[in-house]
Amino acid sequence: MQQLILLLLQHIANQFPNLSFVAEDCGQLETQEDQYPVTFPCVLIGNTDIDWEDLREGGGGPQRGTATISVRLAIDCYDDVHVGSTQEASIAERQQLASDLHRALQGTTFTECRNVWPLTRVKSRDYTLPGNIKVYESLYRFTVLDQ
Repeated sequence: MQQLILLLLQHIANQFPNLSFVAEDCGQLETQEDQYPVTFPCVLIGNTDIDWEDLREGGGGPQRGTATISVRLAIDCYDDVHVGSTQEASIAERQQLASDLHRALQGTTFTECRNVWPLTRVKSRDYTLPGNIKVYESLYRFTVLDQ
């Protein structure tokens, strides 16, 4: 799993050099500080959840897991984006970046991780955080084999 997260981080950083910060999600957006410990725009990956099943009756052997991983794109929305503000285009730009990120991840596999099957988005949402931070979160499901 560690290799997969690192490969995903590298893949995103290579595909989106305009991102300011790409990292494992360690709760950087859930801080109680006055400032976030990241720069924006950023992508954070983590919060992996895996349901395992034995491949041999009686256990003790290889397992297959259905995993879900969270990918969060966070953007500082300091622009005044109400209609008539002349900054409305920034709304579309944020949406486009979120869409581009999804297209870069959907169906992704890595030859270095032969025991992991393609990522498939299963859920997405957006929300705001204090300080005018907009977050676009997607959950991706994939299958992993643990031998």
